[in-house]
Amino acid sequence: MTARPPHVYVSRALPAPGVGPLLAAGCTVEHRDVDSPPSPEELRAGVAAADGLLCLLTERIDAPLLDAAPRLRIVANLAVGFDNIDRAAAAERGIVVTNTPDVLTEATADLAWALILAAARRVGEGERLVRSGGWTGWSPLQLVGRAVGGADRTLGIVGMGKIGLATARRAAGFGMAVCYTSRTPKPVAEAELGAERVDLDELLARADVVSLHVPYSPEAHHLIGAPQLAAMKPTAVLVNTARGAVVDEAALVTALRQGTIAAAGLDVYEREPALAPGLADLPNAVLLPHLGSATVETRAAMVELACANLVAVLHGDPPLTPVDPLGA
Repeated sequence: MTARPPHVYVSRALPAPGVGPLLAAGCTVEHRDVDSPPSPEELRAGVAAADGLLCLLTERIDAPLLDAAPRLRIVANLAVGFDNIDRAAAAERGIVVTNTPDVLTEATADLAWALILAAARRVGEGERLVRSGGWTGWSPLQLVGRAVGGADRTLGIVGMGKIGLATARRAAGFGMAVCYTSRTPKPVAEAELGAERVDLDELLARADVVSLHVPYSPEAHHLIGAPQLAAMKPTAVLVNTARGAVVDEAALVTALRQGTIAAAGLDVYEREPALAPGLADLPNAVLLPHLGSATVETRAAMVELACANLVAVLHGDPPLTPVDPLGA
């Protein structure tokens, strides 16, 4: 009797190479080729007969969903983060969880710097002024921002993982000092960049730019709230390309409105795609729609890695990038 080929449910439309690697590996695929999240009912129906699931951060993978998927052996998340997945529930059921680390490091670091420069130099305000027809010509007082580069400027990296390190490396081109927070010392950052490991309070007080790169966890929820914003320089810029809920968005609105800090650049939000009331009205907030990994090359690499994880596990091999069911 011919063995049934592994069946994979793909919850969203994918960029190239799409599901091609799965088909080439002999999997059958049910591809929900729609560029919007599935409803809980759609997702439950999709995984009912699936051996593998390729999903995004927008899909909540919890114990009830896993119970509705008795054949499921792997959940491949098309993201570095995995706070949408109940890892303990997956481990209890013998289901492997994977993510797509490393391949989006450089793209996300690039975007962090796009936000740093846009917020510090008031690029969004200037672009809106020109588009509105309100620009009447050059003026020495018009939209004067803050210089980013120089030895008297400090970049503070909150979470010196791979993306944090890549972001810090770019500061060298601007001649900035670097300080960072991390659970453990980062010898590479210290040797290569002269980065100094400090606690969060000291980083907030010293940094001219604070860039967030911590994974989301209950401990990281609202890591940056009203007290932390008040500890920053009034000329400082806050940038978040990590997870939205790392920042208390309501407190950030107040801080930006009152001039507690100068500006913020955000690519992620606490309740995506919704924004905290008042955030969209603030001229000193640069707001992007979660574009950290949005390059053709990076998205292709993410799809290829997610598919490679699925193929490996479904053919009896170890996953390439497993997520620790207990770790952060």
